[in-house]
Amino acid sequence: MRAVSKLWRVWLATGVCALTAACSSVPKAPGMAGDQTFTRHGRFAITVSEASGEQQAVQGGFDWQDDGQRYRLDLISPLGSIQGRVEGSPGMATLTKADGSVLQADGPDALAEEALGGPVPVSYLRDWMRGRVSNTATQITRDEAGRPASFEQDDWQARLSRYDAQGPGLLVLQRAEPGRRITVRLAVDQ
Repeated sequence: MRAVSKLWRVWLATGVCALTAACSSVPKAPGMAGDQTFTRHGRFAITVSEASGEQQAVQGGFDWQDDGQRYRLDLISPLGSIQGRVEGSPGMATLTKADGSVLQADGPDALAEEALGGPVPVSYLRDWMRGRVSNTATQITRDEAGRPASFEQDDWQARLSRYDAQGPGLLVLQRAEPGRRITVRLAVDQ
């Protein structure tokens, strides 16, 4: 049970960091706010494989709403209850857990560090969910339509597929850290 609780904390922090770009993106020109609106619903699975061979996994659903300034990410248990809600706007991020406890920070990176007791260097996920990569990405491959299919960025290996009008419907992210490997799988329902 402790391992599952730890994975929920990792997922909550990952969700917080996933929204880093919402607070740090270059703003669009006035009149472009509709271009910033973004909604995705789906399922996630996180697996942490330790060097010892021990493996921990957690899964559930997510509901992500983002208007370019404010965002809300609900993380939902397999039984349908909200396990955590991340909300924020520029200069503020809040994590409300299922038990009612609240963590607040100046931004999603600081919130993730507070939630886990250490930095979690996940960034750019907001753009990845839209099928966009920055100029710091390397080893980029593209599908037949010219959309990113795989790349590496900030120590994450990403594979994107099943595109729809908003972006990829499947994202598989992997990160190797000393002594463990983290795999995050996001499957969009809508």
